[in-house]
Amino acid sequence: MAWLDGELEPATRSLFDEHLVACLDCENYLDSYKMTVALGKSICDPDDPDGPVPDDVPEELIQAVLAARRQC
Repeated sequence: MAWLDGELEPATRSLFDEHLVACLDCENYLDSYKMTVALGKSICDPDDPDGPVPDDVPEELIQAVLAARRQC
């Protein structure tokens, strides 16, 4: 997440970026991670995180999120 947020030190960021160029598996993982973060943000209203859930969100996902919240 620090890479996505631009919070890595420049030297660390450079090494990370170099690795991504050479490692397709990590590049694919990071792409799926970015999509996961974007999807998570798209279903939540930051001003009302407990607000209504869109109708197209699967019930299994809702239950998984609620279970994760209870563990925190």
